Amino acid sequence: MKAVQIHQYGEPAVLQLDEIAPPEPAAGEVLVRVHAAAVNPVDLKTRTGTAGLAARYGTDNFPMILGWDISGVIEQIGADVSAFQPGDAVYGMPRFPELAAAYAEYVTAPAGELAHKPASIDHLQAAALPLVALTAWQALFEAAGLEAGQKILVHAAAGGVGHIAVQLARWKGAFVVGTASGRNAEFLAEIGVDQFVDYEKRPFEELVSDVDVVLDTLRGEVRERSWQVLKPGGIMVSILGPPPAETAAQYGVQAANILVYPQGEQLAQIAARVDEGKLKPHIDAVYPLAEAAQAHTHVASGHTRGKVVLKVGS
Repeated sequence: MKAVQIHQYGEPAVLQLDEIAPPEPAAGEVLVRVHAAAVNPVDLKTRTGTAGLAARYGTDNFPMILGWDISGVIEQIGADVSAFQPGDAVYGMPRFPELAAAYAEYVTAPAGELAHKPASIDHLQAAALPLVALTAWQALFEAAGLEAGQKILVHAAAGGVGHIAVQLARWKGAFVVGTASGRNAEFLAEIGVDQFVDYEKRPFEELVSDVDVVLDTLRGEVRERSWQVLKPGGIMVSILGPPPAETAAQYGVQAANILVYPQGEQLAQIAARVDEGKLKPHIDAVYPLAEAAQAHTHVASGHTRGKVVLKVGS
């Protein structure tokens, strides 16, 4: 099979299209013929050997196939798999944060970490969902306990996690405030942002207050300025490392951090929201598998609206 591998950490040029043997599913696993794989910021950090990830993966895994998000069709099932059959269209984010080897024509995955692909969208759109949708789901509903009638502030609302979080929050019945650059105003209005804040024109803290939940997708000074917009007892949930508990206590609010994990049942619920018309991933660009380096450069620009996806199979 064809797969994009890295033989060392480095710039996008280290991504190399190779011919390798396909994997075999173990007990409890399935073999998926991949139609599409998405590119996430964590893929770029893995490629460059960013501190924590280099420590996790080391150099013993070279050559290393990057990526987690996949959508495709089951080719083969391992022993003890009953939830799927060959020919089923599935999607998921297997094995995270361990390596999943998604930039390839075939991938093995634990059956419990996949779900049937949403029927109303194609494989490219489905591949764009798992990591960002599971991140948003787990941040909003597990960590924050978001409820109807609450107000949530979503930073980088047009980004990968952000644009999904906006739609899930609206589905839940929350009032959604979203920050982004002005070019995204119309897009965010279309997907359900109730109050748009153009961060290039005015500081969000001058326009936003009494927020129940802040979804921190940026860290740094944006996080520091976000404490003051939370109402007493509100919560900041970060996807980029724990907000300091002492700062939360100072403002009389809560703080939480999540590391997304694979969850087939949640993916099934997310697929249902898609097929109900409540959730739709936005794709900024599609690249063929052989152009994974260009896809990484695109994501690294930092101005992606939605997701960047690799077209792997037909």
